[in-house]
Amino acid sequence: MNVREMIEEREREYLSERAALSENSAGRRENEEPCELRTCFQRDRDRIIHSKAFRRLKHKTQVFLSPQGDHYRTRLTHTLEVAQIARTIARSLCLNEDLTEAIALGHDLGHTPFGHMGERVLSEICPGGFEHNKQSLRVVDVLENGKGLNLTYEVRDGILNHTGAERAKTLEGRIVALSDRIAYINHDIDDAVRGGVLDERDIPSAFVSVLGERSSVRIDTMIKAVISASGDDIAMEPEVHAAMMGLRQFLFDRVYLNPELEIAVEENKAKLIIESLYKRFLDDIDLIPKEARDNSRTDDKYVIAADYIAGMSDPFAVACYQELFVPRFWVK
Repeated sequence: MNVREMIEEREREYLSERAALSENSAGRRENEEPCELRTCFQRDRDRIIHSKAFRRLKHKTQVFLSPQGDHYRTRLTHTLEVAQIARTIARSLCLNEDLTEAIALGHDLGHTPFGHMGERVLSEICPGGFEHNKQSLRVVDVLENGKGLNLTYEVRDGILNHTGAERAKTLEGRIVALSDRIAYINHDIDDAVRGGVLDERDIPSAFVSVLGERSSVRIDTMIKAVISASGDDIAMEPEVHAAMMGLRQFLFDRVYLNPELEIAVEENKAKLIIESLYKRFLDDIDLIPKEARDNSRTDDKYVIAADYIAGMSDPFAVACYQELFVPRFWVK
């Protein structure tokens, strides 16, 4: 018996009957020989971590565009916080931690530069729209290295359905969907307070009384509410869920969509960058490097342009805009 088989045996003995066992995976689109050391879900996790798309997350906006302070979240640190919360819940419910972690680490690989503003802009200008969860699946299926990562069905399903109307087929995928929300609601408040956009005292008392006064307490409350309410499905205690959704709406009103904030002005600049790049690439698709065009595996210039822009980090998008639209002064 090799190491992988021993891990699979432990899964059978320890995990809940509702857990997604590695040995019962629906498999990959292209068959592969099993690894001697890692289960299929552990292998998926490692492929995601070693991907270029994962590394680019460190320079993609979470809420504050290209923050200069060391302690603001980026899309990468958000991803790591989601993974930590999701693993805690999965472990407590005796579900598959490896599957949960793989989904969490891959869920935002297709996110645009400049946060959700970038997603909104591409959704408006791309034929057929744009959704980051679908783009994340496209990254792992097609774009990474021009051939994708050939992940398991369960990980792909969790990535695609971490947001939107459809729910993941596995309980592990549903954990990630809730953990994503728990993470960003709390760390976005933390960043907004750090940036002087909010004061902790601004948070409505109705939510504070249920969830707690500090970020760490609120996260703990939400995690425990998921663990206690979950059984055949993943859920959250109704009172805590209502407070969490109220806090989410508070963030939309006061931070994400508040036109009076300075970050809204910066977002308008970022919107101009994405719109300008998209139009310029459609006018001359050869401005996109051949490797990137080939990786899209299509002749549709609209898809190629969206793939290339969505994969950009914030600094790269700015540099690309400067290269194409800002004149360089002649010095001799």
